Amino acid sequence: MFRAIIKGWFGKSRKEYNGFIKALLADDVKAMNQYMNKVAMVTFSSFDAGNKPSESAEPERFYHGFVLGLLVELSDRYTVTSNRESGYGRYDVLLEPKMGDDGMILEFKVQDGEDEKELADTVKAALEQIEEKRYEAVLVTKGVEKKRIRKYGFAFCGKRVLIGKA
Repeated sequence: MFRAIIKGWFGKSRKEYNGFIKALLADDVKAMNQYMNKVAMVTFSSFDAGNKPSESAEPERFYHGFVLGLLVELSDRYTVTSNRESGYGRYDVLLEPKMGDDGMILEFKVQDGEDEKELADTVKAALEQIEEKRYEAVLVTKGVEKKRIRKYGFAFCGKRVLIGKA
């Protein structure tokens, strides 16, 4: 289902789509940010994305589904899982390498304007959650070295996106 949705959205801009995947694999956070902000500006609707984490539309789910759909392309190299328990909580997305790649943990947060003045504060909160909840536990148990686990915080506010790395 996600594959069909994403192909429909990006059928004509396949090069851009591959650019995000290449940036993620290369650990190029700058290129990941450029891609996500470009796509958010021209594709997302404020009705989809909302502006507050507490809105009934639950905008974090929208962003989560969007990024998860992008990651389907990596199914030959990674086992991509979503909303599973690890450590002391439930991560958003985990990429478990099938071969020698790095493992990855992605945590999504919608900016809370009362507690987080900048998107960078939201990224920091996402990265702190990864550490506090010890989401890397499942990867470590499966033999991925801690130094080979990348952790990304995705912060969203409407059509603005900021991605940071621990």
